[in-house]
Amino acid sequence: MTEFLNVDGGTIAYEVTGATGPLVVLAHGMGDSREAYRFLTPALVQAGYRVAAMDLRGHGESSVGWASYTRTALAGDLIALVEHLGGPAILVGHSIAGGAATIAAAKAPELITALVELAPFTRKQQVKLGDMRVAAYRRGATALMGTTILGSTKQWAKYLDLAYPGTKPVDWDARLRQITAMLREPGRMKVLQKMGTISPVDAGEQLGNVSCPTLIVQGALDPDWVSPQAEGEAIVADLPTGLGRLAMIDGAGHYPHVQYPQQTLAVVLPFLAGVRA
Repeated sequence: MTEFLNVDGGTIAYEVTGATGPLVVLAHGMGDSREAYRFLTPALVQAGYRVAAMDLRGHGESSVGWASYTRTALAGDLIALVEHLGGPAILVGHSIAGGAATIAAAKAPELITALVELAPFTRKQQVKLGDMRVAAYRRGATALMGTTILGSTKQWAKYLDLAYPGTKPVDWDARLRQITAMLREPGRMKVLQKMGTISPVDAGEQLGNVSCPTLIVQGALDPDWVSPQAEGEAIVADLPTGLGRLAMIDGAGHYPHVQYPQQTLAVVLPFLAGVRA
């Protein structure tokens, strides 16, 4: 059942599953909704967690028309939701929300016990001329650019096809229709376009201030980086020594939690169990 939290500037939609256990807050990437965690949520609840899946501002059932869509703004929403639900909480953030989770953990360490960042954009990106020689990266970047400039759902669908290399989720066609329908709602494509232009520099500046255990999960075939593993290793290196670890999901693209949920859970659940212990 959808619930709503009023924060400064708008309304955040979220859904809580599981009555007891440590709180886990799930935040999806841009152009998506809390349905991105449809495969992980039941397993987390079964493992004994209370799970809150939220729609980022401008997405899903959350309101549009916000003044800002930076990772710092998203982090404020995460903190507000954790406070509202009576934290502390473990934050799970995908892509842009990975960066937001970094900032939330740095700014509210008393509320955040651990981070799981899935294919996160958490550092300032350095693009080299030679990067465009890598076909997967070039195609992904071109589709993202087309989405950002043209506001095209077709370009976003093209990007998603590249971001899920090989194996697609069992409900791929239906989910793609849902995402396209959402982006055609008034104002929502504008949110995606805006988020696509925002640098993660604010998140990168906070990596050294994180004080909780952090798991970085990267898809080995993620087209958003020339080397997803190198990006994951760089994030771990920027965290305080000993706090971060990297897990690679073979065959996965930018959505390992959707494309390969069992393999993702196989690294996430033991990490959470260690934090819980």
